[in-house]
Amino acid sequence: MVENNDAFYWSVGLSFPHHPQNMGCPPIVHMCISERKLKLSSHAKGKHSLFLFFLRNMASASAQCLPSEIICSICQDTFTDPATIRCGHRFCTPCLCLLWEDAPAVTCCPVCKAVSPKMDLKSIILAEKHIHSTGNSVICQLPGSAKQMCRTHQVMKLYFCEADKSLLCLFCSCSAGHATHEHCSIMQVAEHYREHLLMQMKSIWKKKQENQRNIKKVTNIFRAWEGFINLRLVMIRAEYPKVCQYLQEEKQKHLEMLAIEGTVLFQRLNRNVARMIHMGKLLRKIYEELKEMCLKADVDMLQGVEDTMKRSQLMQLYIPQPLDPQLSTWTITGMLERLNSFRVYITLDGKIRNCHVPLIEALRCLQCSPAHRDVPWDPARPENTPTWGAQTFTAGKHYWEVNVGNSCDWVIGLCKESWTSRSDMLLNSEDIFLLLCVSKDGHFSLFSTFPFLPHYIQRPQGYIGVFLDYECGMISFINVARGSLICNFLSRSFSFPLRPFIWCGPK
Repeated sequence: MVENNDAFYWSVGLSFPHHPQNMGCPPIVHMCISERKLKLSSHAKGKHSLFLFFLRNMASASAQCLPSEIICSICQDTFTDPATIRCGHRFCTPCLCLLWEDAPAVTCCPVCKAVSPKMDLKSIILAEKHIHSTGNSVICQLPGSAKQMCRTHQVMKLYFCEADKSLLCLFCSCSAGHATHEHCSIMQVAEHYREHLLMQMKSIWKKKQENQRNIKKVTNIFRAWEGFINLRLVMIRAEYPKVCQYLQEEKQKHLEMLAIEGTVLFQRLNRNVARMIHMGKLLRKIYEELKEMCLKADVDMLQGVEDTMKRSQLMQLYIPQPLDPQLSTWTITGMLERLNSFRVYITLDGKIRNCHVPLIEALRCLQCSPAHRDVPWDPARPENTPTWGAQTFTAGKHYWEVNVGNSCDWVIGLCKESWTSRSDMLLNSEDIFLLLCVSKDGHFSLFSTFPFLPHYIQRPQGYIGVFLDYECGMISFINVARGSLICNFLSRSFSFPLRPFIWCGPK
């Protein structure tokens, strides 16, 4: 096993109580290690591991038998994963971790009491010089445990069987039951497992430190939680008045601007009416002049007809047109967010096929000027057929959106459920709550029914929102693109199912 017997020699001598020289003495192991360079064969693990193997298996050895360089002053045992702190003293890393875990912020060396930071640990491996520096043999007692002695052959068990995980002596390892098994020295196996144990210890300690940091973090949160909640309540309580104040200011500004715009449009309408009345008088006057001109004699008529004709033609060029007033629409802050909390998705019921010809005919009358009402029109065509939603509502708050795109004419809203089985719906029928967009001569007009009322606001395009508050008897129509109100039905009383109604004409 040893290539150079002069460089390295070791002996294990078993002394028995019956021997005259060892009467009353326990079994001992004599180990002598020189300071010369060692050269071991491939079967040897190394003098460091060999030495530590025997030291760790000395069950009742006295601490005085071991060199002080390899003894931890905390656990009074051989080093396990030794570490050197700032003052130069060396301890087991696990011993330091456990000792300093609950220590205050300032930690000290267990030996000299010098201040040493917790993180100032430098893991080292016992160098061979620390083992060999004694220069003398180390004499320690053999383990007294029966597990380490072979009962059959009364010799020490030095081998480990990988097959059945048992300890064997040299003779048992050569027996028929173990001859084919793979054997390793106990020293090698123990060191292998000890390395894994140290790795697990480091991993566990890292997790423990992480857990400790988490405990500290959560503890800090826990201690401050009640104060945080109270502060949060104060902040939220203080924020709502700001929102209410902002909405109140927005409402006031909206109403003021609406009043101003309404006054301006009213004055423009008044002037428009006055001009048209004045123009009516002028037209009557020129009409009467033309009539008188026609009754004059030929000679008298020819003398003034050119001037009268020019004035008549010029007057017709400046006929005032009726004003189409449209109020601006203002975004109402937070309205869409509030309504979207009641969002539902409407599906269409293809089984209900009801053309409602009278209603569509009434819309056509609103759309067409008298000169175009004789244009052929088929109310049964698909684009002229209204559709019904599959859902009915008898309670609660509900909001949905309908895409009318760029359609010039459309009708959306809610109707009493019984209208799905009837065909005589008119614009002034009861229990219909509809918003209508009608185009006529390039102008767009909005109406609501019932009752039938015009709304002088800008034409909405794209998505139109419909909000139903059944208990409050309210239906609102929303311009989704601008987040503004189109119109609403207030203070209605619903005691019947309501079903969505949708009709979009040609684009």
